[in-house]
Amino acid sequence: MVVTFNTTGLQRVDETTWVHPGTGDWITQKVTNSPLGEPAWLEDVAAMRRNLAAGYAQMGCLIEAEPVVLGGVRGVCQVVKAPIPNAPSGQVFMANIFLAKADRYVMFGCSGAERGVTGMREATIMATLGVGPDGWLLPHPYAPEVTGALPFHRGDDPAWDAQFPDHPLSRVRAWVRWATASATVDPGFAALPEFVPGGAAPGSRR
Repeated sequence: MVVTFNTTGLQRVDETTWVHPGTGDWITQKVTNSPLGEPAWLEDVAAMRRNLAAGYAQMGCLIEAEPVVLGGVRGVCQVVKAPIPNAPSGQVFMANIFLAKADRYVMFGCSGAERGVTGMREATIMATLGVGPDGWLLPHPYAPEVTGALPFHRGDDPAWDAQFPDHPLSRVRAWVRWATASATVDPGFAALPEFVPGGAAPGSRR
């Protein structure tokens, strides 16, 4: 594997997928042998964030996109929310770390879905803040002109995670902290040339 991590307590589903038996959260790792299809990356974080916000708007909402270092390799962590497929209500939250090289990239991620009664985090925060729908929804911080399939709102703020540690958004953010502190990256992958958007890497899709 490109990324090696502690799998204690996890159930292995296949060669690239694990599940936490207590929470039902999924951890996946996938290597794609072609350049990352992004027109902006770490060389222009503001442009990267705008592009990602627009791209994820079609299926949900990008909550945050932050530069990270995993196993000594620079990358970007994208935290996203989307409706649970084929469910009448509820959302799934995903934290995916992308490590991009010139001719390939790896995605290492965690996803967690709401279970049971949904929307409790949002309802509690809304009541605490004393705001209605008009004061709850916010323009997207990376692309204010973007309207997503799900809205960006005050409940997405990480400042609330400690109050709701069992919520899937809090869990996937906690996973990011754990992964960036403990996972390691194969030295051969780490030594590959860096990804440069618009570069002349063989097989580039741009």
